[in-house]
Amino acid sequence: MGFSRPDDVLAITAPELRGQRSYQNITSDMHGKQLQQQEFLKSDLHGIDFSESDLRGTVFNNSDLHDSNLSKANLEDVVAFASRFDGADLRQTNFRNGMLLQSRFKDTLIEGADFTDAILDLPQKKSLCKVASGINLISGVSTKESLRC
Repeated sequence: MGFSRPDDVLAITAPELRGQRSYQNITSDMHGKQLQQQEFLKSDLHGIDFSESDLRGTVFNNSDLHDSNLSKANLEDVVAFASRFDGADLRQTNFRNGMLLQSRFKDTLIEGADFTDAILDLPQKKSLCKVASGINLISGVSTKESLRC
């Protein structure tokens, strides 16, 4: 017996697949949006208000988020490779289980941010530990503890 194959086979290419998860309508006010598992690749997102947005599982690869407002946003399981968070408001942000390699966090506000089990480059982690303060209101974990300072 041979393997039967349907006459019409549908396939999707990787760019088409990524396009289905890529958010197209970016405005300066993305406050409170449901943006789970979206992809932002080489995106200019500086100054965007993502506060209180659900960004779980989102990908920010090579993206510019400097001066953005991500306060109280849920970025659990985020992948942010080589992205720029310089000057961003990250207060009370959830970065649990995030992959933040080669990303920069110069002059960010991180009071109450939760970085539990997030992976950061050692120089960035040390820099964040110098300014870490506060307790995350949802998880109850201190920022210093979550960074293992």
